[in-house]
Amino acid sequence: MTSTASRFAHQQKREEGIGTNENAVKFREQDYETLKQQCLKKGRLFEDDCFPAEGKSLGYNELGPYSSKTRDIVWKRPKELCPNPNFIEDGATRTDICQGALGDCWLLAAIASLTLDQSILARVVPPNQSFTEDYAGIFHFQFWQYGKWVDVVIDDRLPTRNGKLLFVHSEQGTEFWSALLEKAYAKANGSYEALSGGNTIEGFEDFTGGIAEIYTLDKAPAHLFQIIQKALGLGSLLGCSIDITSASETEAVTSLKLVKGHAYSLTGAEEANYRGRKVQLVRIRNPWGQVEWTGPWSDGSSEWNYIGKDEKSKLNNVAEDGEFWMSYSDFIRHFSKLEICNLTPDTLTSDDVGSWNNCQFEGMWRVGSTAGGCRNHAATFPSNPQFVVRLEEVDDHPLDGKDGCTFLVGLMQKDGRQQRKLNSNLETIGFAIYKVPDEYKGSSNVHLGPDVLLRQRAVAMSSTFINTREVCDRFRLPPGEYAIIPSTFQPHKNGSFILRVFSEKKADISPLEEDIDAKIEEKELSESDVDPHFKKIFKQIAGDDMEISAFELVTILNNIVSHRSDIKTDGFSLSTGRLIVSLLDRDESAKLGLMEFHLLWTKIQRYLEIFKSHDTDNSGTMSSHEMRDAATEAGFQVNSAVLQAMVYRYADAQYAIDFNNFVSCLIKLEMLFKIFKTLERDNSGKIELDMQQWMCLAIN
Repeated sequence: MTSTASRFAHQQKREEGIGTNENAVKFREQDYETLKQQCLKKGRLFEDDCFPAEGKSLGYNELGPYSSKTRDIVWKRPKELCPNPNFIEDGATRTDICQGALGDCWLLAAIASLTLDQSILARVVPPNQSFTEDYAGIFHFQFWQYGKWVDVVIDDRLPTRNGKLLFVHSEQGTEFWSALLEKAYAKANGSYEALSGGNTIEGFEDFTGGIAEIYTLDKAPAHLFQIIQKALGLGSLLGCSIDITSASETEAVTSLKLVKGHAYSLTGAEEANYRGRKVQLVRIRNPWGQVEWTGPWSDGSSEWNYIGKDEKSKLNNVAEDGEFWMSYSDFIRHFSKLEICNLTPDTLTSDDVGSWNNCQFEGMWRVGSTAGGCRNHAATFPSNPQFVVRLEEVDDHPLDGKDGCTFLVGLMQKDGRQQRKLNSNLETIGFAIYKVPDEYKGSSNVHLGPDVLLRQRAVAMSSTFINTREVCDRFRLPPGEYAIIPSTFQPHKNGSFILRVFSEKKADISPLEEDIDAKIEEKELSESDVDPHFKKIFKQIAGDDMEISAFELVTILNNIVSHRSDIKTDGFSLSTGRLIVSLLDRDESAKLGLMEFHLLWTKIQRYLEIFKSHDTDNSGTMSSHEMRDAATEAGFQVNSAVLQAMVYRYADAQYAIDFNNFVSCLIKLEMLFKIFKTLERDNSGKIELDMQQWMCLAIN
């Protein structure tokens, strides 16, 4: 209940604009300005209790408390390491980032690319932080985390050994923004060790809120060089790496001075006139700040002697700074993987680059209701969350000259790094895309069932189902309406996700979700319409007062269902009896009279028919995945969030629903609808209660 309330509060904050870069969520509810002013007022340096200068902040295994790698580590502030430390000296540049004893080169490659655009960097590294003016040992940084921006506060105590920074550091040793940025990111993910190993795209996304795609270079599409150029023109961040075949190859240096298993950033793509022909070149950056490619087009190579002076001046900068040029053909031959992070329009402030249109949605897979698994599991697949994208405009200047609508779909699961210390693995995730049938076009208040999803082939799918943080793919489809179905590979897996769609042209994207509604049909009958035999039985049951209390009702219902072998039930509870009486008691006697009991009996007979029709295996119970359709047949239209609450409350440990719980659920739904409609004003879709009203209704 409280977790649901927290989720509602989170949704309200998003609606109020909290979670944007301009109005970031306070990580651990720590407010930078408030804490800083408190320290200045007290004349002491900030010490962060939420990420203390202790072993648990370092890690849990290789950097755990009993590891040899954490011996002799001393946490020191920059002013203890050099006399005049600088936060940023002469602007943040790629050479400020040198890797330490942590395997997070993927992160450093992302940071290096970040420095290419100072406006993007300023979103992550807020300006006006220093070791001089109003210094209080406190700094803050902002990261995109699963759909929202968070502001992370840290103190400036950094892990050192023998007077030197243990992890990332600047080349000069006097500049500390990159080391503090690494610490803040470690805090956001639980520890320094949680940052070990990863893809550059993860850092790209968390520094920009962008969406990333991966290309395997031995299967590079025909127009990849043009895609690279277009991506750079859109302000995208790019990273690349060389795969390893065994752990022994990690950071092994090849004969041409390329580093295997190491994350590089790609910072440029140009065409040069070389000996009368065009040659495609790419510029690569090693975050080590040294160790450069020595093959063709490397610094000082002979190829530079055969291009024009102006081109050479524009492209070639000979320095041992970790940055170098190589031909595109050598690039796809020697490198294994390219990662492109496409940025959101709000990230791009320059008029020199274009931008994508984008939209994002949060969702959940919950066992028993919305965790349907992939298309291999036909019985549950349609219960997955669904989203519709409407593509109307074709691309400008398509790379292959063919019309179509280009869009990216990214499916990201939450909190993978934070769960590492619990030995929790990421789920295997992916998605399928289906064409929306004509009869559903233009509608978003529907949930596509098996009649649609199981009778047609997907028009597109994610390239793979894989246990990574995010699966992202690029598609081009004809204009039309398409349903995106995100799922785990296996059904019955809990998880939370973010679904993002980036499109070259404007596209309308929304959840495919039924409106919450109820059509409760109750025929108005008089006592003369009631069958005389029913009246006789009622008189025998009710006694002299001709009314049935909740206690009597439970006894009656349990006596009836106990004689049936075709349904399973553990009996109606007193709380259910009271709920039924509360719903149907029109004269507020807290008992049911003849007409009220007749109405209940009619309902139960109808609910029994529905229950039996959805007990497809004749087990006497109903699968919770059938609950949406069963509720619809009973007159209740519910969305995924309400369905999840229903299953959580009324299903058993095997996610089966017996008859008494089925009836209880439908009675509860009817009561909630009627209460809401009674209190709703002017069909606004909202009600307002004070504390007393809320407590009285909730207790009942």
